[in-house]
Amino acid sequence: MASEIISALEALEKEKGIKKDYMLDRISQALVAAYKALYKRDTQAAAIENVFVNIDEKSGAISMVAVKTIVEEVENPATEISLLDAEAYSKTPAIGDQVRVPVNMKDFGRIATQTAKQVIIQGIREAERTMIAEEFANKQQEIITALVTKVDPRYGSVIVELGGKREHTEAMLPAQEQIAGEVITEGDRIKVFVVEVRGAGKGPQIMLSRTHAGLVKKLFELEVPEISEGIVSITHIAREAGSRTKIAVSSTNPEVDPIGACVGPKGGRVAAVVNELKGEKIDIIKYSEDPVQFVAEALSPSDVISVQMLEDNKSCVVVVPDSQLSLAIGKEGQNARLAAKLTGFKIDIKPESAAY
Repeated sequence: MASEIISALEALEKEKGIKKDYMLDRISQALVAAYKALYKRDTQAAAIENVFVNIDEKSGAISMVAVKTIVEEVENPATEISLLDAEAYSKTPAIGDQVRVPVNMKDFGRIATQTAKQVIIQGIREAERTMIAEEFANKQQEIITALVTKVDPRYGSVIVELGGKREHTEAMLPAQEQIAGEVITEGDRIKVFVVEVRGAGKGPQIMLSRTHAGLVKKLFELEVPEISEGIVSITHIAREAGSRTKIAVSSTNPEVDPIGACVGPKGGRVAAVVNELKGEKIDIIKYSEDPVQFVAEALSPSDVISVQMLEDNKSCVVVVPDSQLSLAIGKEGQNARLAAKLTGFKIDIKPESAAY
Protein backbone atom coordinates (compact mmCIF):
# COMPACT_ATOMS: atom_id res chain seq x y z
CA MET A 1 0.00 0.00 0.00
CA ALA A 2 2.84 2.40 0.89
CA SER A 3 4.53 1.96 -2.49
CA GLU A 4 1.19 2.35 -4.24
CA ILE A 5 0.71 5.73 -2.55
CA ILE A 6 4.08 6.96 -3.83
CA SER A 7 3.32 5.66 -7.33
CA ALA A 8 -0.06 7.39 -7.30
CA LEU A 9 1.49 10.69 -6.17
CA GLU A 10 4.18 10.48 -8.83
CA ALA A 11 1.49 9.88 -11.46
CA LEU A 12 -0.50 12.82 -10.11
CA GLU A 13 2.56 15.06 -10.38
CA LYS A 14 3.21 13.92 -13.94
CA GLU A 15 -0.39 14.28 -15.13
CA LYS A 16 -1.53 17.40 -13.30
CA GLY A 17 1.69 19.02 -12.15
CA ILE A 18 0.80 18.74 -8.45
CA LYS A 19 4.06 18.31 -6.56
CA LYS A 20 4.56 15.08 -4.62
CA ASP A 21 5.92 17.00 -1.62
CA TYR A 22 2.75 19.08 -1.50
CA MET A 23 0.52 16.01 -1.51
CA LEU A 24 2.63 14.23 1.13
CA ASP A 25 2.04 17.27 3.33
CA ARG A 26 -1.69 17.11 2.62
CA ILE A 27 -1.74 13.38 3.49
CA SER A 28 -0.06 14.23 6.79
CA GLN A 29 -2.73 16.86 7.42
CA ALA A 30 -5.40 14.33 6.50
CA LEU A 31 -4.10 11.79 9.02
CA VAL A 32 -4.03 14.43 11.73
CA ALA A 33 -7.62 15.34 10.81
CA ALA A 34 -8.58 11.67 11.03
CA TYR A 35 -6.99 11.44 14.48
CA LYS A 36 -8.99 14.46 15.62
CA ALA A 37 -12.14 12.91 14.21
CA LEU A 38 -11.66 9.97 16.60
CA TYR A 39 -12.07 12.43 19.47
CA LYS A 40 -14.71 14.65 17.94
CA ARG A 41 -16.87 14.37 21.08
CA ASP A 42 -14.05 15.89 23.13
CA THR A 43 -14.41 19.69 23.33
CA GLN A 44 -10.64 20.07 23.03
CA ALA A 45 -10.29 17.88 19.95
CA ALA A 46 -10.10 20.85 17.55
CA ALA A 47 -7.06 22.18 19.41
CA ILE A 48 -5.04 18.94 19.20
CA GLU A 49 -1.45 19.77 18.27
CA ASN A 50 0.33 16.75 19.72
CA VAL A 51 0.15 14.46 16.70
CA PHE A 52 3.09 13.98 14.34
CA VAL A 53 3.20 12.13 11.04
CA ASN A 54 6.25 10.92 9.18
CA ILE A 55 6.09 9.68 5.59
CA ASP A 56 9.14 8.22 3.88
CA GLU A 57 9.32 9.99 0.49
CA LYS A 58 10.89 6.97 -1.21
CA SER A 59 9.10 3.96 0.25
CA GLY A 60 5.86 5.66 1.30
CA ALA A 61 6.01 4.07 4.75
CA ILE A 62 3.87 6.04 7.21
CA SER A 63 4.33 6.31 10.96
CA MET A 64 2.27 8.39 13.33
CA VAL A 65 2.72 9.22 17.01
CA ALA A 66 0.82 11.22 19.58
CA VAL A 67 2.74 12.94 22.34
CA LYS A 68 0.65 12.48 25.50
CA THR A 69 1.04 13.83 29.01
CA ILE A 70 0.99 11.36 31.89
CA VAL A 71 -1.80 12.19 34.34
CA GLU A 72 -3.42 10.54 37.35
CA GLU A 73 -6.89 10.64 35.80
CA VAL A 74 -7.36 10.86 32.02
CA GLU A 75 -9.88 13.50 30.97
CA ASN A 76 -8.76 13.99 27.38
CA PRO A 77 -7.62 10.70 25.83
CA ALA A 78 -6.40 12.53 22.74
CA THR A 79 -3.64 14.26 24.70
CA GLU A 80 -3.41 12.42 28.03
CA ILE A 81 -2.43 8.93 29.22
CA SER A 82 -2.61 7.19 32.58
CA LEU A 83 0.50 6.28 34.56
CA LEU A 84 -0.29 2.59 34.17
CA ASP A 85 -0.69 2.78 30.39
CA ALA A 86 2.42 4.93 30.07
CA GLU A 87 4.56 2.06 31.38
CA ALA A 88 4.27 0.48 27.94
CA TYR A 89 6.15 3.44 26.42
CA SER A 90 8.54 4.54 29.19
CA LYS A 91 10.76 2.64 31.64
CA THR A 92 10.38 5.30 34.35
CA PRO A 93 7.08 7.10 33.79
CA ALA A 94 6.10 9.92 36.12
CA ILE A 95 3.11 12.23 36.45
CA GLY A 96 3.64 15.26 34.21
CA ASP A 97 6.05 13.54 31.85
CA GLN A 98 5.33 13.12 28.17
CA VAL A 99 5.49 9.91 26.18
CA ARG A 100 5.35 9.20 22.46
CA VAL A 101 2.47 6.83 21.76
CA PRO A 102 2.31 5.15 18.31
CA VAL A 103 -1.03 5.68 16.61
CA ASN A 104 -2.60 2.63 15.03
CA MET A 105 -4.23 4.00 11.88
CA LYS A 106 -6.30 0.84 11.61
CA ASP A 107 -8.31 2.22 14.51
CA PHE A 108 -9.57 5.08 12.33
CA GLY A 109 -13.26 4.55 11.78
CA ARG A 110 -15.39 5.37 8.77
CA ILE A 111 -15.96 9.00 9.77
CA ALA A 112 -12.26 9.56 10.48
CA THR A 113 -11.32 7.98 7.15
CA GLN A 114 -13.89 10.11 5.32
CA THR A 115 -12.46 13.21 6.97
CA ALA A 116 -8.98 12.30 5.75
CA LYS A 117 -10.30 11.71 2.24
CA GLN A 118 -11.96 15.12 2.18
CA VAL A 119 -8.74 16.84 3.26
CA ILE A 120 -6.80 15.12 0.45
CA ILE A 121 -9.43 15.94 -2.19
CA GLN A 122 -9.53 19.54 -1.00
CA GLY A 123 -5.75 19.65 -1.24
CA ILE A 124 -5.84 18.52 -4.86
CA ARG A 125 -8.48 21.12 -5.71
CA GLU A 126 -6.55 23.91 -4.01
CA ALA A 127 -3.36 22.91 -5.81
CA GLU A 128 -5.12 22.95 -9.18
CA ARG A 129 -6.68 26.36 -8.46
CA THR A 130 -3.33 27.77 -7.43
CA MET A 131 -1.64 26.50 -10.57
CA ILE A 132 -4.41 27.88 -12.77
CA ALA A 133 -4.17 31.27 -11.05
CA GLU A 134 -0.39 31.33 -11.46
CA GLU A 135 -0.53 30.30 -15.11
CA PHE A 136 -3.11 32.86 -16.17
CA ALA A 137 -1.74 35.60 -13.91
CA ASN A 138 1.28 35.50 -16.25
CA LYS A 139 -1.11 36.06 -19.16
CA GLN A 140 -2.76 39.19 -17.78
CA GLN A 141 -2.98 41.94 -20.41
CA GLU A 142 -2.39 39.34 -23.11
CA ILE A 143 -4.51 37.68 -25.79
CA ILE A 144 -5.36 34.00 -25.67
CA THR A 145 -7.48 31.85 -27.98
CA ALA A 146 -10.55 30.34 -26.35
CA LEU A 147 -12.97 27.62 -27.43
CA VAL A 148 -16.65 28.46 -26.92
CA THR A 149 -18.28 25.57 -25.06
CA LYS A 150 -21.61 27.11 -24.03
CA VAL A 151 -23.73 30.16 -24.80
CA ASP A 152 -26.33 31.25 -22.26
CA PRO A 153 -29.28 32.59 -24.31
CA ARG A 154 -30.91 34.09 -21.24
CA TYR A 155 -28.08 36.30 -19.99
CA GLY A 156 -25.92 36.38 -23.11
CA SER A 157 -22.82 35.18 -21.29
CA VAL A 158 -20.41 32.77 -22.97
CA ILE A 159 -18.47 29.95 -21.32
CA VAL A 160 -15.10 29.30 -22.91
CA GLU A 161 -12.35 26.75 -22.48
CA LEU A 162 -8.92 28.34 -22.32
CA GLY A 163 -5.84 26.86 -23.85
CA GLY A 164 -3.16 26.16 -21.25
CA LYS A 165 -1.12 23.53 -19.47
CA ARG A 166 -4.23 22.07 -17.85
CA GLU A 167 -7.23 20.80 -19.77
CA HIS A 168 -10.72 22.14 -19.30
CA THR A 169 -9.82 25.46 -17.67
CA GLU A 170 -13.07 27.35 -18.03
CA ALA A 171 -13.88 31.05 -17.77
CA MET A 172 -16.83 33.28 -18.56
CA LEU A 173 -17.03 36.06 -21.12
CA PRO A 174 -19.87 38.28 -19.81
CA ALA A 175 -22.35 39.82 -22.22
CA GLN A 176 -21.07 43.34 -21.46
CA GLU A 177 -17.55 42.31 -22.48
CA GLN A 178 -18.66 41.07 -25.92
CA ILE A 179 -18.55 43.18 -29.05
CA ALA A 180 -21.96 44.68 -29.81
CA GLY A 181 -23.73 42.78 -32.57
CA GLU A 182 -21.24 39.92 -32.58
CA VAL A 183 -22.80 36.45 -32.87
CA ILE A 184 -20.90 33.80 -30.92
CA THR A 185 -21.87 30.14 -31.16
CA GLU A 186 -20.70 26.92 -29.54
CA GLY A 187 -17.57 25.55 -31.18
CA ASP A 188 -16.25 28.97 -32.22
CA ARG A 189 -12.65 29.83 -31.47
CA ILE A 190 -12.30 33.46 -30.44
CA LYS A 191 -9.48 35.67 -29.22
CA VAL A 192 -10.05 37.15 -25.77
CA PHE A 193 -8.10 39.67 -23.72
CA VAL A 194 -7.18 38.61 -20.18
CA VAL A 195 -7.94 41.73 -18.17
CA GLU A 196 -7.20 40.38 -14.71
CA VAL A 197 -6.94 37.21 -12.64
CA ARG A 198 -8.51 37.47 -9.21
CA GLY A 199 -8.18 34.98 -6.39
CA ALA A 200 -11.39 33.61 -4.90
CA GLY A 201 -12.50 31.01 -2.39
CA LYS A 202 -13.95 28.75 -5.08
CA GLY A 203 -11.01 29.26 -7.41
CA PRO A 204 -9.42 32.00 -9.51
CA GLN A 205 -11.65 34.33 -11.50
CA ILE A 206 -10.22 34.98 -14.96
CA MET A 207 -11.67 38.26 -16.21
CA LEU A 208 -12.00 38.18 -20.01
CA SER A 209 -12.98 40.86 -22.52
CA ARG A 210 -13.41 41.51 -26.22
CA THR A 211 -14.32 45.17 -25.69
CA HIS A 212 -11.12 46.22 -23.90
CA ALA A 213 -8.82 48.59 -25.80
CA GLY A 214 -5.97 46.24 -24.95
CA LEU A 215 -7.44 43.65 -27.34
CA VAL A 216 -6.91 46.00 -30.29
CA LYS A 217 -3.36 46.80 -29.20
CA LYS A 218 -2.42 43.13 -28.85
CA LEU A 219 -4.02 42.23 -32.19
CA PHE A 220 -1.82 44.81 -33.90
CA GLU A 221 1.21 43.45 -32.06
CA LEU A 222 0.44 40.04 -33.55
CA GLU A 223 0.05 41.42 -37.08
CA VAL A 224 2.76 44.11 -37.22
CA PRO A 225 6.37 42.86 -36.87
CA GLU A 226 7.62 46.44 -36.43
CA ILE A 227 5.64 46.67 -33.18
CA SER A 228 7.08 43.46 -31.72
CA GLU A 229 10.54 44.66 -32.81
CA GLY A 230 10.08 47.94 -30.93
CA ILE A 231 10.32 50.14 -34.02
CA VAL A 232 6.66 51.13 -34.05
CA SER A 233 4.59 51.68 -30.91
CA ILE A 234 0.93 52.32 -30.21
CA THR A 235 0.92 55.33 -27.90
CA HIS A 236 -2.82 55.91 -27.40
CA ILE A 237 -6.06 54.03 -28.03
CA ALA A 238 -9.68 55.17 -27.87
CA ARG A 239 -12.31 52.55 -28.55
CA GLU A 240 -16.05 52.13 -28.80
CA ALA A 241 -16.17 48.37 -29.25
CA GLY A 242 -18.07 47.07 -32.24
CA SER A 243 -18.19 50.45 -33.90
CA ARG A 244 -14.92 52.37 -34.13
CA THR A 245 -11.41 52.64 -32.71
CA LYS A 246 -8.75 55.30 -33.07
CA ILE A 247 -5.10 54.46 -32.44
CA ALA A 248 -2.11 56.81 -32.36
CA VAL A 249 1.20 55.36 -33.50
CA SER A 250 4.81 56.53 -33.58
CA SER A 251 8.13 55.24 -34.93
CA THR A 252 11.65 55.26 -33.49
CA ASN A 253 13.04 55.00 -37.02
CA PRO A 254 12.42 58.07 -39.23
CA GLU A 255 12.57 55.84 -42.28
CA VAL A 256 9.68 53.70 -41.06
CA ASP A 257 6.17 55.09 -41.55
CA PRO A 258 4.22 53.91 -38.47
CA ILE A 259 0.84 54.26 -40.19
CA GLY A 260 2.00 52.35 -43.27
CA ALA A 261 3.48 49.61 -41.08
CA CYS A 262 0.14 49.13 -39.29
CA VAL A 263 -1.89 49.24 -42.49
CA GLY A 264 0.44 46.72 -44.14
CA PRO A 265 0.87 45.72 -47.79
CA LYS A 266 -2.44 46.20 -49.61
CA GLY A 267 -4.02 46.90 -46.21
CA GLY A 268 -3.61 43.30 -45.15
CA ARG A 269 -2.49 43.90 -41.58
CA VAL A 270 -5.25 46.27 -40.54
CA ALA A 271 -7.76 44.11 -42.46
CA ALA A 272 -6.80 41.11 -40.32
CA VAL A 273 -7.49 43.10 -37.15
CA VAL A 274 -10.77 44.46 -38.51
CA ASN A 275 -11.82 40.93 -39.46
CA GLU A 276 -11.13 39.65 -35.92
CA LEU A 277 -13.18 42.55 -34.55
CA LYS A 278 -16.08 41.70 -36.88
CA GLY A 279 -15.84 44.80 -39.06
CA GLU A 280 -15.04 47.42 -36.43
CA LYS A 281 -13.66 50.56 -38.14
CA ILE A 282 -10.12 51.55 -37.22
CA ASP A 283 -8.55 54.97 -37.71
CA ILE A 284 -4.76 55.00 -37.52
CA ILE A 285 -3.19 58.41 -36.90
CA LYS A 286 0.35 59.59 -36.30
CA TYR A 287 1.16 60.63 -32.75
CA SER A 288 2.73 64.03 -32.16
CA GLU A 289 4.12 65.53 -28.98
CA ASP A 290 2.74 68.85 -30.21
CA PRO A 291 -0.83 68.91 -28.81
CA VAL A 292 -2.03 71.12 -31.67
CA GLN A 293 -0.82 68.66 -34.26
CA PHE A 294 -2.02 65.67 -32.23
CA VAL A 295 -5.58 67.03 -31.96
CA ALA A 296 -5.64 67.85 -35.67
CA GLU A 297 -4.54 64.32 -36.53
CA ALA A 298 -7.03 62.79 -34.08
CA LEU A 299 -9.98 64.37 -35.90
CA SER A 300 -9.09 62.45 -39.07
CA PRO A 301 -10.60 61.87 -41.61
CA SER A 302 -11.75 65.49 -41.32
CA ASP A 303 -9.50 68.37 -42.43
CA VAL A 304 -8.61 70.88 -39.74
CA ILE A 305 -7.97 74.58 -40.39
CA SER A 306 -6.70 75.51 -36.92
CA VAL A 307 -6.42 74.33 -33.33
CA GLN A 308 -6.31 76.86 -30.48
CA MET A 309 -5.25 75.52 -27.08
CA LEU A 310 -6.99 77.26 -24.17
CA GLU A 311 -5.32 78.51 -21.00
CA ASP A 312 -6.46 75.58 -18.86
CA ASN A 313 -4.34 73.24 -21.04
CA LYS A 314 -7.24 70.82 -20.98
CA SER A 315 -9.42 72.26 -23.72
CA CYS A 316 -9.09 73.52 -27.27
CA VAL A 317 -11.13 75.10 -30.04
CA VAL A 318 -10.87 73.47 -33.45
CA VAL A 319 -11.93 75.16 -36.69
CA VAL A 320 -12.88 72.99 -39.65
CA PRO A 321 -14.24 73.77 -43.14
CA ASP A 322 -18.01 74.20 -43.14
CA SER A 323 -18.33 71.28 -45.55
CA GLN A 324 -16.52 68.97 -43.11
CA LEU A 325 -18.23 69.92 -39.87
CA SER A 326 -20.42 66.82 -39.79
CA LEU A 327 -17.41 64.64 -40.71
CA ALA A 328 -15.35 66.13 -37.87
CA ILE A 329 -18.12 65.60 -35.37
CA GLY A 330 -19.07 62.20 -36.72
CA LYS A 331 -22.29 60.23 -36.45
CA GLU A 332 -23.84 60.93 -33.05
CA GLY A 333 -20.65 62.81 -32.17
CA GLN A 334 -18.49 59.69 -32.28
CA ASN A 335 -15.48 61.08 -34.18
CA ALA A 336 -15.16 64.08 -31.88
CA ARG A 337 -15.75 61.92 -28.81
CA LEU A 338 -13.05 59.42 -29.73
CA ALA A 339 -10.61 62.21 -30.65
CA ALA A 340 -11.15 63.78 -27.24
CA LYS A 341 -10.63 60.45 -25.52
CA LEU A 342 -7.54 59.73 -27.58
CA THR A 343 -5.84 63.09 -26.90
CA GLY A 344 -7.15 63.79 -23.42
CA PHE A 345 -8.42 67.25 -24.45
CA LYS A 346 -11.93 68.64 -24.43
CA ILE A 347 -12.53 69.60 -28.06
CA ASP A 348 -14.92 72.34 -29.18
CA ILE A 349 -15.44 72.10 -32.96
CA LYS A 350 -16.55 75.17 -34.90
CA PRO A 351 -17.25 75.65 -38.62
CA GLU A 352 -15.04 78.16 -40.42
CA SER A 353 -17.98 80.50 -41.11
CA ALA A 354 -18.76 80.90 -37.40
CA ALA A 355 -15.22 81.01 -36.09
CA TYR A 356 -14.12 84.49 -37.13
